[in-house]
Amino acid sequence: MTVFSPAGCKANPVSCRLWVEPQMPILSMNGDFVIGGIFAIHYYMRGLVCSTVFPNSMEFRQLRFARALEFIIHEINNSTDLLPGITLGYQIYDSCSAVPMSVKVAFQFANGLDPVFNDTDSCLKPAAAAVPAFVGETSSTPSIAMASTLGLFGIPEVNIISRLHHICLSDKRQFPTFFRTVPSDQHQAAAMARMVKYYGWTWIGAVRSDTDYGNYGMAAFLKAAQEEGICVEYSEAYYRTQPRSKLERVANVIRRSTARVIVTFLASGDTKFLLEELARQPLPPLQWIGSEAWITQTEFLQFNICAGAIGFGIPKSVIPGLREFLLDLSPAQAMKSPLLTEFWESAFSCSLKGRTGLRKCDGGEDIQALQNPYTDTSQLRVTNLVYKATYAIAHAIHAIYEQFKSVNFTTKNGYQVNFDSKGDPAALYELINWQFKEDGALDFVSVGYYDSSKPRGQEFKMSSAISWVGGQTEVQYNTPLSVCSESCPPGTRKAVQKGRPVCCYDCIPCAEGEISNKTDSLNCVRCPPEFWPNARRDSCFPKPLEFLSWDETLGIILTVFSITGAFMAICVIAVFYKHRASPIVRANNSELSFLLLFSLTLCFLCSLTFIGRPSEWSCMLRHTAFGITFVLCISCVLGKTIVVLMAFRATLPGSNVMKWFGPPQQRLSVLAFTLIQVIICLLWLKISPPFPFKNLKLYKQKIILECDLGSSIGFWAVLGYIGFEAFLCFVLAFLARKLPDNFNEAKFITFSMLIFCAVWITFIPAYVSSPGKFTVAVEIFAILASSFGLIICIFAPKCFIIVFRPEQNTKKHIMGKVPSKSLNAQKTNTIQVCAGVATKQDPPTARGQTT
Repeated sequence: MTVFSPAGCKANPVSCRLWVEPQMPILSMNGDFVIGGIFAIHYYMRGLVCSTVFPNSMEFRQLRFARALEFIIHEINNSTDLLPGITLGYQIYDSCSAVPMSVKVAFQFANGLDPVFNDTDSCLKPAAAAVPAFVGETSSTPSIAMASTLGLFGIPEVNIISRLHHICLSDKRQFPTFFRTVPSDQHQAAAMARMVKYYGWTWIGAVRSDTDYGNYGMAAFLKAAQEEGICVEYSEAYYRTQPRSKLERVANVIRRSTARVIVTFLASGDTKFLLEELARQPLPPLQWIGSEAWITQTEFLQFNICAGAIGFGIPKSVIPGLREFLLDLSPAQAMKSPLLTEFWESAFSCSLKGRTGLRKCDGGEDIQALQNPYTDTSQLRVTNLVYKATYAIAHAIHAIYEQFKSVNFTTKNGYQVNFDSKGDPAALYELINWQFKEDGALDFVSVGYYDSSKPRGQEFKMSSAISWVGGQTEVQYNTPLSVCSESCPPGTRKAVQKGRPVCCYDCIPCAEGEISNKTDSLNCVRCPPEFWPNARRDSCFPKPLEFLSWDETLGIILTVFSITGAFMAICVIAVFYKHRASPIVRANNSELSFLLLFSLTLCFLCSLTFIGRPSEWSCMLRHTAFGITFVLCISCVLGKTIVVLMAFRATLPGSNVMKWFGPPQQRLSVLAFTLIQVIICLLWLKISPPFPFKNLKLYKQKIILECDLGSSIGFWAVLGYIGFEAFLCFVLAFLARKLPDNFNEAKFITFSMLIFCAVWITFIPAYVSSPGKFTVAVEIFAILASSFGLIICIFAPKCFIIVFRPEQNTKKHIMGKVPSKSLNAQKTNTIQVCAGVATKQDPPTARGQTT
């Protein structure tokens, strides 16, 4: 776009400049007529520049289209019957499949590449178009933008694959200079609807790209399908730059649908993302009906889920000599072009110019054996459209050129007169140098010529030495230096000095998170969110990922403690099972004890789910497993506490309270308490479950992989219910703390609950304030500490007596000896109730209600 300022031009003719630096073509060649070309070779932008910092960002198929245009131009130039004596050139650009870049290139097609307009008339009216016509674009939305812009300048666009229906690009009142080599998608949409009807499919799903191509194409199909009596279960849209959650939602809709036929109007890039997501999980057999944008793409043949897909494709063809042209490329030739250098390095995963992160190319790379979309010429479909479009432009130029007579003659004094394509003569100047003569006087000396018709870099022809200021003669690298400020290296930007001309500037280091990768950058560019500048701030590299991994020291220590705790619980189970008939085991409600030990084992093991790279399933499992196992554990402890209180109350005369809290009631209470937590977890997972999340805000230079809670209410409800049960258990155990000393189950529970509550009360502030992976470590520590507290306080004293003091593991010792017969009788009856002994005559192995 040009800044037109007539008043400024009158005062200073050189003040008319382009707003931005021109975008240089990726491939170019001079000629009498320069044909433009624009293709989406990359899919990422940084500012108004195509970015190549992302891995595998080059579209090899689009590169084949661009190089095919090169081949066709050379073929036309070598022709004797088309444009004889005329040489075609080309300027090929990368649009990044983005509207801003396409519009920028469109203005360059109209204005040319020169950023400065030195002629006053250039400011008052736009110059002649730089290209008579151009080939492209391969996406519909950028095509609309370019056609709208260049239609005002009368520059034809011969498009190779924009497929919008007739009310858009077919409208010549809105797009008078737009032409294309494929029919409107109105025809394809109607044909797809008729095919669906022909095969008797009346219940279908529909997926489209969320672009002009997908939306217009699908709208035409749905209208035709409605006329054919076809019903649509769902109609979903997706674009590759949308959040991953949108892609997952579309994939889940497809998986859950009952329709077994899916009609797609998808661009190839969107198709790739969708098929990769669908391939992650099992998918019911689907009949795919594809539009020609992806149905003939060989790269999608790897997806078996699309077996049997049908669709309409552009007729394939053969272009003699194209494959040889594409493969006629060596490392030395590739290094002459940044585009071909990037292609070589991407195709062979090696570096031609010593780029870090890649091995050095050793010359053994064989492009003949390369298998990728660039070298695949077996089914030339869209490439043939490039062929047709370029020849259409050449024939149009040929028809127009025959109506003109060339003006080219020589005057009597030997000067040649001719005109360029704009009607201007070639600029030829004599280079004059003021030099001192022998007598000390100054004189004009011709030291060379300037010819604008020569190729770039060869315009000057020197005939003698130049005498510089101070009397120095021209020597290589000895020309006078005249700069206000030295060039700013990469990693810095120019900052104009206040009150001084723009050539006077300071070099300011790029701000944190920004880079500049060229000399004399006017601005620094911020790295993408998942990237960070290197030390020199001249390139971006991916931020390191941080999470609590299995192989780091902290992860190993927590894993060892977790496994150790689970092993301890299993050992206690083994000891209790071996001595299950002993009084101390029977007196402590063996059924609840075994269930408590089992739940403690799960508590220790559930901490392992918090270690490792977060995933969708691990995030949901870690919190729900933790919540349910801990509630099961506390419910068992609560049951044991209630039994102790009930047992001693049952010793009162006339009390029959134990019949209301026998073994069935104990099991039901544990089940009921646990079921409440299960319901809370299910509601949490249904409404807003935890999910893996990349935290980019906590640290600037690294990414924290963590599990987002989804619903904070769900998390604190799970934690709060555990705390409520633990507090209730602590209160009941505290009330039973003064029971007879030898029967000290209530004291053990009190100590264990005291430790449990202390751990989880201190957990809350530590959890909230811990950064990154230490948040997970704090949660694991709380789980392990509370679990160890329970198993040590409740079971360690009993195991000690069973293993090391077997003489104390008797009914007599448990009942104890006291002076008062009444107290002894009360303790005897209590033990009998707790151990399930109905009468003194019952056999020792009788099993009943235990605590």
